[in-house]
Amino acid sequence: MNKTLAAVTLGTLVAAASAGAHAACLGDAQVADFFAAREARTPAADIENLDEADAACTRAKLNALLARKHGAVIGYKAGLTNPAVQKRFNYDKPVWGVLYQGMLLDSGAVVNAAFGARPLFEADMLVRVKSADINSAKTSADVLANIDQVIPFIELPDLVVQTPPKLNGPGLAAINVAARLGVKGLPVDVPTTAGGQAWLLESLRDMTVVMKDGQGAELARGKGADILEHPLNAVVWLAGALAKEGLALKAGDLVSLGSFSPLLPPKAGQTVLVTYEGLSRMQPVVVTFSK
Repeated sequence: MNKTLAAVTLGTLVAAASAGAHAACLGDAQVADFFAAREARTPAADIENLDEADAACTRAKLNALLARKHGAVIGYKAGLTNPAVQKRFNYDKPVWGVLYQGMLLDSGAVVNAAFGARPLFEADMLVRVKSADINSAKTSADVLANIDQVIPFIELPDLVVQTPPKLNGPGLAAINVAARLGVKGLPVDVPTTAGGQAWLLESLRDMTVVMKDGQGAELARGKGADILEHPLNAVVWLAGALAKEGLALKAGDLVSLGSFSPLLPPKAGQTVLVTYEGLSRMQPVVVTFSK
């Protein structure tokens, strides 16, 4: 990274914040610096004072670099879908980011505890889109009718910036909602019968998601309803948000629904296991963090 340019970039952002000024969409050089820091797993300059439009503009620039490096889009993630996580980022609505090929690992993966500049982990869940009709979904039942798999998932986000507490909702959106890695478990097929779908719809809302360490000590827990009153409502929101930018979900896309737990920092040697109580067919998903 060009040290002089990085210093200028940081100085500009700090000055704007100090003056209480509104920051515009990050310039190409600023986004390139952020991307380089992300790839090097070193803290990047703080991103502050963006509005939603500037965040979307910045995310588009960053995603162009991510796509060049990491390949095809495999889906999307909805972030800040849990009120507790919204509170952490001082924002009252969800945000979204893009998932790329190579980001997802299989259950049992061993991941460096320093996998990012500001690495974290959280209990999450993926769903797989069956039909583009999902883009017109208005309810959780509409979403369920247009997905064919639910998948246990531990997301491994990376907040990247030097001072993560300064990130708010638009700042998080600008950095692609911190998408870095994730560990997926065995998928469960969505039932095709009306009775089976009704059972799954209720079970997703009422399930308890429990995160434990390798010794069985509980790290966190949450309910399905913690995400927008039903986890599939995250897909309703996401489809609408993508449509505003001329994008749409397609068959085969994966969607990360958001966090059922607090975001926690990984420790070298730690194993994390997430279970979904109330979903009898859902197997646990596991990740181990190495030195």
